[in-house]
Amino acid sequence: MQTVHQGTLSGLLAQIALLATLATLAGTVGLGVPGWLVGLGYGIAAAALLSRALRRSGAAGLGPADVVTSARSVLVGGVAALVADSFAHPVSVVALTGLAAAALALDAVDGRVARTTGTVSAVGARFDMEVDSFLVLILSAYVARSFGLWVLAIGSAHYVLVMARRALPWLRRQARPRYWCKVVAVVESVVLIAATADVLPRGVVLPLLAVVAVLLAESFGREVAELWRSRGAPAVVEEAVEPAPPDRLTGRSRGRRDAVLRSATTVLAFLFVWAVLETPQRLNYVTPAAYLRIPVEGLALVVLALVLPPRWVRRVGVVLGSLLGVLTVVRAVDMGFWEALHRSFNPVNDATLLGPAVGVLRDSVGRGWANVAVVGAAVLVVAIPVAMTAALLRTLRVTASHRVVAARSAGAFGALWVVSALLGVQFTPYAPLASSSAAVLAVDQAGAAVANLRDRPVFGAQIAARDPYSTLPVEDLLPRLRGKDVILAFVESYGRVAVEGSQLSRGVRGVLDAGTESLRSAGFSARSAFMTSPTFGGISWLAHATLQSGLWADSQQRHDQLLSSDRLTLTGAFHKAGWRTVVDVPSNRGPWPEGRAFYRFDTDYDRHDVGYVGPKFSFAAMPDQYTLAAFQRMELGPGHRPVMAEIDLVSSHEPWTPLPRMVSWNQVGNGSVYRSMPGEGQTPAEAFRDPDRVKALYGQSIEYSLTSLVSFVTTFHAHDDNLVIVLLGDHQPGPVVSGQHASHDVPITVLAADPTVMDRISGWGWDEGMLPGPKAPLWRMDVFRDRFLTAFGATSSPAGTAGARGPG
Repeated sequence: MQTVHQGTLSGLLAQIALLATLATLAGTVGLGVPGWLVGLGYGIAAAALLSRALRRSGAAGLGPADVVTSARSVLVGGVAALVADSFAHPVSVVALTGLAAAALALDAVDGRVARTTGTVSAVGARFDMEVDSFLVLILSAYVARSFGLWVLAIGSAHYVLVMARRALPWLRRQARPRYWCKVVAVVESVVLIAATADVLPRGVVLPLLAVVAVLLAESFGREVAELWRSRGAPAVVEEAVEPAPPDRLTGRSRGRRDAVLRSATTVLAFLFVWAVLETPQRLNYVTPAAYLRIPVEGLALVVLALVLPPRWVRRVGVVLGSLLGVLTVVRAVDMGFWEALHRSFNPVNDATLLGPAVGVLRDSVGRGWANVAVVGAAVLVVAIPVAMTAALLRTLRVTASHRVVAARSAGAFGALWVVSALLGVQFTPYAPLASSSAAVLAVDQAGAAVANLRDRPVFGAQIAARDPYSTLPVEDLLPRLRGKDVILAFVESYGRVAVEGSQLSRGVRGVLDAGTESLRSAGFSARSAFMTSPTFGGISWLAHATLQSGLWADSQQRHDQLLSSDRLTLTGAFHKAGWRTVVDVPSNRGPWPEGRAFYRFDTDYDRHDVGYVGPKFSFAAMPDQYTLAAFQRMELGPGHRPVMAEIDLVSSHEPWTPLPRMVSWNQVGNGSVYRSMPGEGQTPAEAFRDPDRVKALYGQSIEYSLTSLVSFVTTFHAHDDNLVIVLLGDHQPGPVVSGQHASHDVPITVLAADPTVMDRISGWGWDEGMLPGPKAPLWRMDVFRDRFLTAFGATSSPAGTAGARGPG
């Protein structure tokens, strides 16, 4: 009876476990019958062939490097299963490319493990080569469906040579090892994975595949030519060859090479640790001079390496390396938060934002690039702590083995650090010579976590505090608006920068001035001011919750607390008073249960509910003009019940390109009129190469959203005394438009044709028209609910809140 090696059996079990994992991910990956058959067949064949090779070589089992190669083989089996399934139904490209990329990355590990542990063997080398070859074969089969059957030549080249060896004995000889073959193998794998991921334009991938085919032809052709020239020598079966021992010259050369490699690795490890400790916390502070500093954390690490017993250096290094790696990831995310949202990242609060962020990324730049970014980020999240730990361990070991030099250097740099700190020496602003960047970031993050814990009961008490509006009788809620349709319209990223203090504001100001005149001709008056939003650059739901609830929800934690409460919202007040309440959010992909549970909306319209068949405009699922036309059609027809609605206008959402154009309202239809428009504008990738162009596009997007709303009013509701609109921005655009030191202020406007409505807010002191002036009143967004309910309540007085600016 043939022996089954335990290692190969473990590999087969791991293969089955991976297939089962893929099968359970229904809806995201899934695995059908073809995938199961191919995956299991591959796993069984790999286990049987490896057991046979080990048995023939007399090996007792798998070596350390063979275990790594077995792990790669399991991943390749998963790739094969997904490729087989792809011929029957669509599969997850993220899973496919992720498994293939992981298998390719591990290819750099098994050889190094074999050399380090002295377990190089002909069986292991052949096993590694066959796994590589099969991965290339199945990837080429997947790519061939998109680029032609000729791509199969890339994957089948190895197997053609194997079959040729059976017919031609001279091809069975051992060819001279060439480093170039490894380079070609890596290039073909990388290109095939990129083609599989479908993230590059076809015009780029096709030439790359052609180059790979040429490289393979050259590599295999040279090998065949070499074997042909040596065909008179005795044939040597490839599997019988063992590595020859090096001669003295080769041994000395290899020793010098290894010494250089060790020195280079040490230098790279030191530089990596240095860079991690010295990188500033803000992206705009990152300059070459920022790295010419002395990190106090580095001095502390040197001291640890000198005072700790040798057996403790590794343990402490693993712990500190892991922590520094995690801190590095946090710093990178923190930089992104400052660039996009103008605030620090909070791991406790903001972890839940990753899902919505991925959704926004997919809507903005496309699913392909977004998937690449997500996979890349996931790899970095794992790779950075691992690399940081390895680099720190090497740095600490080298430091501990050169104690005298390390101690003297630490003393000298430590003294310089103290003097520089006392004198405030710095080569560049915000980057003092005496650095403590990593320590400050760690302290800030710990302090933010503590602040979160302390804020939870504080905000909970605010939610639980007595709310006088929640106990008002129904007849006292909004009696001054009875019978009117009230629309709360949020314009995405409509910030103060759009109306004052910038080149882009000229066009927006012109639209607002023209809009004021058009509305006046249609019988409408307008009053405007500013409000301070709780968010900046994004996370607009914080602004919505703050305005509706009258509580300052400036963090995800506060938002989540608020939505789990029964706080009375503006919508809730209208709902309680008898209005039909509607939310129209064309950016939503599906039902929004919080809309009913917390806000008290009767009806929730998302992108699938309004009959739109036109194209997307980057993030925006549909143009604002269509959103308003659909709302008019579905909710404001003749004889309708009074409606209170929140409508989110998202054509002005980043990346602000491509943009739709206004069309005649009777041409809007089902949205097919917009089909050619996305191709008329720049892609986000093209636009964001030029900051000035980005700002111009932002201004144009705001102009479009405001024009849509004004045209909606003047077209469908001229002289309609029963329409009231509250128009406002949710937050300022990101720093790429607003700048690094912009406020959180957004414009707000109330529109109405009934003069009694405008009389109720005359005491607010707001500016006339749609354009608020530089000295227009500024309220914090959380005061609006109470002042609105008071102005239109039973006991309010028009002059009750004159001149109020609100706290903060």
